[in-house]
Amino acid sequence: MQVTVDVVGEGERDLDLDADATYADLLCACSFSPHEATVLVEGAPVPEDAPVTADRVEVLRLVKGG
Repeated sequence: MQVTVDVVGEGERDLDLDADATYADLLCACSFSPHEATVLVEGAPVPEDAPVTADRVEVLRLVKGG
């Protein structure tokens, strides 16, 4: 499954995920943990254990170091 991920403030990435991937798997593929980022579909947060059903999502980093 192809998913376009817009990491807010950092740009877009195209991911190739397994058909049974969850949103936590998507975050992991972006090198984020569910503790530091959340996935938004059409502007609304989705549970990390839900299966990925959208082909375009936003990732909002909640914790940023620097």
